[in-house]
Amino acid sequence: MSPMAMPKPSEQAKAAFQKLVPPDPAVTTRPMFGNLSAFVNGNMFCGLFGEDLFVRVSEGDQTKIRKQGGKAFEPMPGRAMTGYVVVPTGWQKKPDATRSWIATALSWSKALPPKTPKKAASRRTR
Repeated sequence: MSPMAMPKPSEQAKAAFQKLVPPDPAVTTRPMFGNLSAFVNGNMFCGLFGEDLFVRVSEGDQTKIRKQGGKAFEPMPGRAMTGYVVVPTGWQKKPDATRSWIATALSWSKALPPKTPKKAASRRTR
């Protein structure tokens, strides 16, 4: 079985994403899924998946985004990530609306319990 190829964002999408992520000291950006994602308290709240931008928001906000043309975030076809939704295409051309959704995602994710870092697996010596 061959590994699934993950879509990669363009340099333009990466630059747009970096400009839209709030300059909050609690926010970090790092690679995820071979793309870029933003985290707060260890929780991913938005990111790129190819040219798509996804956010983690309440169910009510997910519904609003879907009504505007958004869709479920499925890094693997048929396996949606609970709590995440892809914002409508064209997000790079609508920075104010996109910034608002990212701010909503940040606020929602800040209220979640912080994720504790996973311990590295210990190696057994023989």
